[in-house]
Amino acid sequence: MEPPLTPTTSHPALAPALRDIRAVVFDTDGVITDSARVHAAAWKTAFDAFLREHPPADPAQRRPFDDRDDYLRHVDGRSRLDGAAAFLASRGADTSQETVRQVAADKERLFTERLREHGVAAFPGTVRLVRALRGAGTSVAAASASRHARELLTRAGVLDLFDVLVDGGEAARLGLPGKPRPDLFLTAVERLGADAGRAAVVEDALAGVEAGRNGGFALVVGVDRAGTGDSGEALRRHGADLVVRDLAELLV
Repeated sequence: MEPPLTPTTSHPALAPALRDIRAVVFDTDGVITDSARVHAAAWKTAFDAFLREHPPADPAQRRPFDDRDDYLRHVDGRSRLDGAAAFLASRGADTSQETVRQVAADKERLFTERLREHGVAAFPGTVRLVRALRGAGTSVAAASASRHARELLTRAGVLDLFDVLVDGGEAARLGLPGKPRPDLFLTAVERLGADAGRAAVVEDALAGVEAGRNGGFALVVGVDRAGTGDSGEALRRHGADLVVRDLAELLV
């Protein structure tokens, strides 16, 4: 049997699931930075305003946007346009290009205002894990469908911890399809000089863990910030090999 690794003050030992992993790709919102709640709040304001102004024909579809359930099901992990289109379609609303762009632009304005006013922080457990991975010689990347990823990481003071960043702007430039397609993560791991078969993806979104599974990654870690039995099980159903509440759980 392999002897257990001994943690040190500077570099805690990695959990067994990570010991053969050579590269790790982290999603940004909700995984590295506590910004998913800011996105969810901005989406809620934008969608609720739209539903009030353009109520669906079915009264049951007029209920307000749920910033937990609807956010996780339709928006989390997707680009702004894809997320707006998915939610509007779920309520039987107009999904024309003009309407989708209008709602997405409204959300973008609201998110930017909240970000500039309140800022954002990195999750301490994530920072500890990233530092431990780097100490063990494992390369790390950040990947996000959001065009704000670089700003978020910079404001949180953790941009320099990552060897590679592939954000929404880069994805658009390269024409990468959105999650659950794995292209965003595969681009990040390729830039790390690694193979998906020896790499891990860390995600909190259902579309994100599905993308990790679709990309053939050796390990897909789901981060269950909600902490309900249903939310953790949903991550597993969509492709997570293991689910944690906080990434410090992956340190011995």
